[in-house]
Amino acid sequence: MVLSPDDKSNVKAAWAKVGGSAGDYGAEALERMFLSFPTTKTYFPHFDLSHGSAQVKGHGKKVGDALTNAVGHMDDLPGALSALSDLHAYKLRVDPVNFKLLSHCLLVTLACHHPSEFTPAVHASLDKFMASVSTVLTSKYR
Repeated sequence: MVLSPDDKSNVKAAWAKVGGSAGDYGAEALERMFLSFPTTKTYFPHFDLSHGSAQVKGHGKKVGDALTNAVGHMDDLPGALSALSDLHAYKLRVDPVNFKLLSHCLLVTLACHHPSEFTPAVHASLDKFMASVSTVLTSKYR
């Protein structure tokens, strides 16, 4: 999916609002995903998945950091996310649909925290961006 210049601008502006909360939002999105889509828990059998657990917060920080990196490298997502793609495809063997589920939960989380900034145009741009990230992360499955 190709991001237009307006999409890139919208994503950068929205992520700038996230600021230092990327890890917290990542953790909240993970919690939301585990509650809404319980089958996603199967990839985390060793985690304490209770609300506010240190393990979920730690993984949320990894998600937030990866997305911050992706926002900074929108013109080369495959290069920026290559190591994560390898990890999830070859070592962790995560079902590709889970990236879409987490993307949805992240969009909901962003909308909850930034309702006035979450316009239809920003929503569409973030959705396209997350779809692009998901596509890159699942590209090594083929």
